[in-house]
Amino acid sequence: MHTSPLTTLFDGWTQPSYEIRVRKTTAYLWGSADIKGNITFDKALVLHIRNDPLGEIVILGTETASGAQKTQTTIGSLQPGQCVSIPVQGISGVYASCALESVVGCLIKE
Repeated sequence: MHTSPLTTLFDGWTQPSYEIRVRKTTAYLWGSADIKGNITFDKALVLHIRNDPLGEIVILGTETASGAQKTQTTIGSLQPGQCVSIPVQGISGVYASCALESVVGCLIKE
């Protein structure tokens, strides 16, 4: 697998940014399988997601929780190099998976 450096993608931003290696199993881009309730903010945060231009197709979705009960909703897929922004409000996680492996860059902004 070839990867391109995403670390410069968010240069100049003062908001938290990070990279996640996504494989066949579900990877959480925000949140966790262990969160038992949906999280709300006074003002929704926005999770900006960018798939590696040299990566694989990544399937994205959100998760809601009510105690041990989890519901996953698939949003769609990101082709290599594509970006999407997801409001983080009233959910317990944003997840991703892919057939092989890809690196996904994430940035959280108000």
